[in-house]
Amino acid sequence: SVGFDFHPRTRELWATNNGRDWAGNDIPEDTLLRISRSGEDHGFPFCVGTWNDPAAPRRNCGEFAQPAAMLGPHVAALGMRFYTGQMFPQAYRDQIFIARRGSWNRERMSGYDVVVAKLDGGGKVIGIEPFLSGLLDEGANRFHGRPVDVLQMRNGALLVSDEQNGAIYRVTYGR
Repeated sequence: SVGFDFHPRTRELWATNNGRDWAGNDIPEDTLLRISRSGEDHGFPFCVGTWNDPAAPRRNCGEFAQPAAMLGPHVAALGMRFYTGQMFPQAYRDQIFIARRGSWNRERMSGYDVVVAKLDGGGKVIGIEPFLSGLLDEGANRFHGRPVDVLQMRNGALLVSDEQNGAIYRVTYGR
């Protein structure tokens, strides 16, 4: 697991998790984990979600806590934060912003963006939506930036660090 944050209301710990490399272009997917209790087992090193790692002893992945969401294969989901600010519309409040640094060993690149994990009132992920994109040129299979982390400013703006360009982007919302 890489990025961690506590849900602002339930205080449950959530985390981004990178799957391992060299298993194929589309497996395993990176995941978003919801850690509901101390010591909860999400399957490492045997499983990533429902994918059994063939390099590990065989286990039934159903015996482990399942991911809250699948984030895509090899997208390098890194930093994540719950949004608690007032600047963005209400629909973003208590939702999770996730920086996806991007793949390095897939035939077709993926990631290189920031997505929002949309949660319902019970804390279940109901979708993953694009938020900051344009850093991946899919047609040319090349990238122009690599988001690593997100941080909320006191005024509600979102900061996104980009390791490729040595930059920090400030994302604001104007009405």
